[in-house]
Amino acid sequence: MAETTVKTTKPETRKEEKLAPGLQFRRLFTKPGVSPYDEIDWELRNAQITDAKGNVIFEQKDVEVPKDWSMTATNIVASKYLHGKIGTPERETGVRQLVSRVAETIRDWGMNDGYFRSPEDAAVFHDELAFILLRQYAAFNSPVWFNVGCDRIEPNSDATNWHWNHTTQRVEFSVTGYKTPQCSACFINSVKDSLDSILTLAKTEGMLFKWGSGTGTNLSTLRSSTETLSGGGTASGPLSFMKGFDAFAGVIKSGGKTRRAAKMVILNVEHPDIIDFIECKSKEEAKAWALVNAGYDGSSPDAEAYSSIFFQNANNSVRVTDDFMYAVVRDTDFSTRAVLGGRPMQTFKAKIC
Repeated sequence: MAETTVKTTKPETRKEEKLAPGLQFRRLFTKPGVSPYDEIDWELRNAQITDAKGNVIFEQKDVEVPKDWSMTATNIVASKYLHGKIGTPERETGVRQLVSRVAETIRDWGMNDGYFRSPEDAAVFHDELAFILLRQYAAFNSPVWFNVGCDRIEPNSDATNWHWNHTTQRVEFSVTGYKTPQCSACFINSVKDSLDSILTLAKTEGMLFKWGSGTGTNLSTLRSSTETLSGGGTASGPLSFMKGFDAFAGVIKSGGKTRRAAKMVILNVEHPDIIDFIECKSKEEAKAWALVNAGYDGSSPDAEAYSSIFFQNANNSVRVTDDFMYAVVRDTDFSTRAVLGGRPMQTFKAKIC
């Protein structure tokens, strides 16, 4: 009987995955065993904001702030960033609670996700961050102040928003409350030349405004008001939809507070509606002045005159091309072009434009 030789090989062993050791921090501004909050002189102030006529539009009494902070900083913090309904126990009382909420939450995130080498490094990080914020050496953007750590105050919030789901590894829109807060200040959104996409953009911008962020969109993909629709008729053009976007921004504002929504609208210089786009804000301003002269209140952006007109919440920008700039330099003509097909629509002297 022939012998059967079985050749065995040693299975390859996978290299053990090494975890990052974690971040280390050293003290630059703070001292071990000394709270950064104890190195600040504090006082209580009445925060108040009035309109152009002297009417009080916001007030919170006994706001705790560092003594060396300006009254302007006090009013901004109290009116924009302190969380909770005024007059209730949930309302934050001042800068100490605000900075604690944000700095402690970020520290806890880092500890839970293994970012720090040791608990001592986490403690140093927190103290240094709190010191920097209290001394106004640096500051976070508004969405951080609006949202981070507010799940401590409203743990059962049923608010919805986009968030990253670590389990499914994708972005989802669902009930998150403040557990996964929106922290970024600005978002650039795209839009396609369809009513569905246009209305989706309105929802997207509205939700971003709700959580305190700003948005920007180039509307040059939308057919102009001089182009036809596939089913017959003429397209509305980007300016018509800008009126709706602008109205939502004015109603929702930023972070649900008195802070104006930050919104940018862009149109390419070759878009057929570019002249109307350039002139739209000045024409609306003329309407506002006509209303003021007729006796309507024009003392603030929310007064009767200005709340009755369009395009008040956006910064409009024209995106110019190399071809346009060369036409300006050479003092030659420049033509706008149809969004669909690109055929020339109107011709101007580029330098005059």
